[in-house]
Amino acid sequence: MEMQTSVVMALCGFAGGAALGLAARVGRFCTMGALEDAFLGGDLRRLRSWALAIAVALALTQIAVALGHIDPARSIYLPSTLPWLGAIAGGMMFGVGMALVGTCGFGTLARIGGGDLRSVVTFLVMAVSAYMAMRGVTGVLRQVLIDPFTLSLASLGGTGLNDILDTALGLETGATLGLMIAGALALWALRDSSFRAETRLVVSGIAVGLAITGGWLATGLLGNNPFEPQKLESFTFVRPLGDTLVYVMTYSGATLTFGIGSVFGVIFGAVAGALFKREFRWEACDDVRELRRHMVGAFLMGTGGILAFGCTIGQGITAASVLAVSAPLVMVSIAVGARLGLAWLVEGSIMAMLGQRGSHGA
Repeated sequence: MEMQTSVVMALCGFAGGAALGLAARVGRFCTMGALEDAFLGGDLRRLRSWALAIAVALALTQIAVALGHIDPARSIYLPSTLPWLGAIAGGMMFGVGMALVGTCGFGTLARIGGGDLRSVVTFLVMAVSAYMAMRGVTGVLRQVLIDPFTLSLASLGGTGLNDILDTALGLETGATLGLMIAGALALWALRDSSFRAETRLVVSGIAVGLAITGGWLATGLLGNNPFEPQKLESFTFVRPLGDTLVYVMTYSGATLTFGIGSVFGVIFGAVAGALFKREFRWEACDDVRELRRHMVGAFLMGTGGILAFGCTIGQGITAASVLAVSAPLVMVSIAVGARLGLAWLVEGSIMAMLGQRGSHGA
């Protein structure tokens, strides 16, 4: 009996998600942790791991595009116009929420796999708020206040950095720009001897990059079924959280997707990683204040992630791998939001980000 394409996509999402979950638990791959180390401790090693992940995903994805295996124009990351206000406002909301929770949507799933019950609450609130921003009450506000503010880049060639370069030069540069950026990122990451000495950081960065490219290839090749067409996508962890919650509630009338499979995959991989490292333990909130902080942060991440069309993984690596203009815009906004959140949470004042450093454990 032939397996449905949607089930194949979900299995591919599960496999890649499991690799990501292992990278998070065993390789300490965490965007919030990387930013926190950099902002508060001056330690760039985990940020270098993140840069290496982008380099691998970007190089391999651009080669796949050049070979005709995937068409990035079919993805949500290269629309005809740039939703600049959503990218900035949503990115900052996501960054502040990430600081309050201590991790992003992807990290939340990885923490669930380690037995963190606080992250179950974060997952539920983030999933509901994401769906609200798509189709609910906050979605109406989004349509009125955010969606109208877009910028057309048609005269520049589109919303892909390589398209803009081709238009400016009047040439077909193919994968050249992507490979150059990937090379620069890889060089920056690997030039540091202390980073190279942390084998797990190097391996986790490479694994994440491979998983992102694998997602594109799975949905672009295996999902290219004219009788059961699938979205061209790779990993992101905002909307899939909402889709997963709806799926488990309406199983009989719902359809499996790549994103739903990826959510279960990350949790599975994180459980395996936590058991391997003997770090699995049940944890809960210490008090009401901590619970409130997690709920507010989760709401900001769910809402902000929808406004920005992605999270630290979705925009930071997946969108970056197709050279979307939105990727650096969203990630800078997330970084600014995270720094503001840390300044308030750790140092007691937003102005503290301009002054002395504090310390905070993720």
